[in-house]
Amino acid sequence: MILEEERFNRAKKTKKFPKLSLASGLADLGLSWADIEVLTTPWDQRLLRASFAKLLLRRFPFSLSLAVPRAHASQQNQVVLLNHYLMRDIRRFFGNVKVPPIVNVAHHNAHAAMFFVSPFEEALVLVMDGYGDECSSSAYLGRGSRLERTWTAGIMNSAGLVYTFVTEYLGFAGFGDEGKVMALAAFGEDTFVERFRDVIRPTPDGGYAVNMAYFSYDTFGQLRPFKHKFTAAFGPPRRPGEPLTDRHRDVAFALQTVTEEIVVHMVRALLKRHATRNLCMTGGVALNCVANAKILEQTDVERLWVPPCASDTGAPLGSALWHYHQTLGHARGFELTHALYGKAYADEEIIKALDEAGLGYRRLPQEQLLPRVAKDLADGRIVGWFQGRFEMGPRALGNRSILADPRRPDMRDVLNAKVKKREPFRPFAPAVLVERAHEFFEIDQPDPFMTLAPRVRAERRDRIPAAVHVDGTGRIQTVERSSNPRYYGLIEEFGRLTGVPVLLNTSFNRTEPIVASPADAVSCYLRTGMDVLVMGDFYTTDRGSGALARALDRAQPAPARDAPAEPALSARVTPS
Repeated sequence: MILEEERFNRAKKTKKFPKLSLASGLADLGLSWADIEVLTTPWDQRLLRASFAKLLLRRFPFSLSLAVPRAHASQQNQVVLLNHYLMRDIRRFFGNVKVPPIVNVAHHNAHAAMFFVSPFEEALVLVMDGYGDECSSSAYLGRGSRLERTWTAGIMNSAGLVYTFVTEYLGFAGFGDEGKVMALAAFGEDTFVERFRDVIRPTPDGGYAVNMAYFSYDTFGQLRPFKHKFTAAFGPPRRPGEPLTDRHRDVAFALQTVTEEIVVHMVRALLKRHATRNLCMTGGVALNCVANAKILEQTDVERLWVPPCASDTGAPLGSALWHYHQTLGHARGFELTHALYGKAYADEEIIKALDEAGLGYRRLPQEQLLPRVAKDLADGRIVGWFQGRFEMGPRALGNRSILADPRRPDMRDVLNAKVKKREPFRPFAPAVLVERAHEFFEIDQPDPFMTLAPRVRAERRDRIPAAVHVDGTGRIQTVERSSNPRYYGLIEEFGRLTGVPVLLNTSFNRTEPIVASPADAVSCYLRTGMDVLVMGDFYTTDRGSGALARALDRAQPAPARDAPAEPALSARVTPS
């Protein structure tokens, strides 16, 4: 099982100790603390202490700003004392248990270890994120059950931090809203691209160099990440909620374009040094599905694999993989083919949630359920789709999804108005049967985890207009029958009915973490304009007198930063 605390405490990006997810996992697996031989963590206390000390001493006393209790600085302080906090909180929430030995795995090693569950026997591994214990980007060569690090970039020489701080500069939340900026970039023009190429430059060794003449985050962290040179070049920062202007869209375009160039430059350099043409990408930057697609378009990589939990949500799993394979020497024997490793809920819990909400429902066998839901979708209805175990990672991949018809040009606006209430520039994702993906998208490999945004074939864009972003791409998910037979069956049924084996997919939530339990799903259904709710075999279109009030009582207030405060896009932007 792979569980995230935010799914249980319903607080997005929670930093609280994962007591609920630990308790749930132990209970579901029938384990006690006495059964656990070792705990692994994706941070190396010794390395991080040394890095933090160097940063403080280099710009002392100004660098004391790095120690203020905000965002990543606060996280850094906690990681420095990780083992202490971990042992304390386990005993605090689970009683005076015997805490197993704790093994600290270096952060980028933990990310890189996702190679061990990839489809490759040999591959290059590129890790890019905000920062690790002692580096911000790193490269490895993976063979069998071994990984060898071949290159690193310094902890503050971070393309990931640049993306994060420019995300904040554009009025969004850093360390969380980078995907919004990736989407916004498609609406910009190349006004600032040449200027931004001075901000991050490729280097002859196949790496890159952040031009610190623009930044002061290495001294002041989030308190003052930019020097005057940055605002002189790109203008004043946008405050959250202020109207988006052409300048903001063009800065996003420049950031995304130069990030893509840097990533492609690094991959090309790695390919020159090593014979393999397989690539694993991981770390937070690997969630940039547009940049990932550029790798396949512009390099000699033959197969690219990105795990569904490429960001820090997957680092704990990676630390366990590193310890099991790299340290203990165990052979590989498992491939990650789907992301459905969260918690499952029994039919009794589904019935209880429906009954408590006062909703009428029917229980339908699959041979009746799938045609019924496919017909609903073809008729323009929005469906909440709740099945089995929830997904690990930030994407809804068919078990906690909201589904709709991609053939309807207005469906994105309908979804936003009735359900999601998010920024209008953000796209929705097409889910497609794996064997039919090449008919609609310029792609010749599977992508089960929604990590690539290939171009939609020009001759098919009018068939799935709601799934096409303004730049002509679609953040696809390819669906295999063996990995998720019910989800595959629904898309297949919709394809038989309409001739289009594609569904529009977005996460089952509304300014909250993706739903975990049946009660969460019922609450979200009632608080939004979804037309149909399907949980397991149970089907309802009822909204129930008095049910909405109970749903609102359950809902967590949404953070202000998640509110769709952005106005409609200007007339300058025209779809491609």
